Amino acid sequence: MRISGTHFRTIWCDADGNVCVIDQTRLPFAFEIATLRTVADAAHAIRSMMVRGAPLIGATAAYGLALAMRTDNSDQHLVQSAALLRQTRPTAVNLAWAIDQMLSVLSHCAGPERATRAFERAGDICDADVGICEAIGTHGLAILDHRLREKNGQGPLNILTHCNAGWLACVDWGTALAPIYKAHDAGRNLHVWVDETRPRNQGASLTAYELGAHGVPHTIIADNTGGHLMQRGMVDIAIVGTDRTTSRGDVCNKVGTYLKALAAFDNKVPFYVALPSTTIDWSLADGADIPIEERDGRELSHVTGRTAAGTLETVEIYPPGSAVLNIGFDVTPARYVTGLITERGTCAASREGLIALFPEHARAAA
Repeated sequence: MRISGTHFRTIWCDADGNVCVIDQTRLPFAFEIATLRTVADAAHAIRSMMVRGAPLIGATAAYGLALAMRTDNSDQHLVQSAALLRQTRPTAVNLAWAIDQMLSVLSHCAGPERATRAFERAGDICDADVGICEAIGTHGLAILDHRLREKNGQGPLNILTHCNAGWLACVDWGTALAPIYKAHDAGRNLHVWVDETRPRNQGASLTAYELGAHGVPHTIIADNTGGHLMQRGMVDIAIVGTDRTTSRGDVCNKVGTYLKALAAFDNKVPFYVALPSTTIDWSLADGADIPIEERDGRELSHVTGRTAAGTLETVEIYPPGSAVLNIGFDVTPARYVTGLITERGTCAASREGLIALFPEHARAAA
């Protein structure tokens, strides 16, 4: 993606071998780059949501292990660093996947070679994610084109999103937004409804930011507006991302996704989920078994914004003393998902659909 005419990935290495990331807690008001020098820095970046989105969490964890090996390449430090990173975010399966990928390489080498191989493997994970997301964009573009043909040129294609599943959630391109970028770049007439996505407002602050930077027409809406728009025929298709998908097609995504899927089902609006295969948990069949992250209540009770003077301030918006429950994710059952858009194509949200695209996982699929 381009910011002010310059192409950026969300994570990269600088000339000194440190890891650079875009600090997403500063967006949309400030574009700042943070430098990660240690595995503790990487763990903090993931836990604090300086970086977020399943693919980017995995990439950051991979580079976190590389930074760990640069400091101390012992077996003990490798095990401790992997454990530290695993504890940062429990829901996104890419985190564990990326750590396991790194361990499978690093367990077969030792000494100074470990750091070199670690940085190489982390770079490969990032490059692969870019290719996967671009392929998702290509397959998703075919779906958007089909919906456009059904409209017979009657206005733009109105797409509903939830949370942020774009470039900022991945290394580049994104998942749910990749088809939108492909369609926009190809000159398709489209418009995006951007869910605000409380409590952290990742839609309003991140999705709107990157869509605006890329020139994609969009409108921010409150989370509860989507059903109203669907009832009035103002949503042609919904596309969301996912942090973990079971082997039978249940989808775990940012809390509020389930309610959008219900509204889409009731109003016969196609509801698609875009995902890299690295977010499929082949060991789980039932979405009820996915661990759901509960986060700090301050994310609900406090909001950060820009004042008229241009400074950023955090204010409390709830009555002092009120209890706050901040659930990070919910699960959408497969029966409400029209289809899954992967790097290998689109399939039904079912075990049979997923195995048809990924037959090598047939034995592992729960």
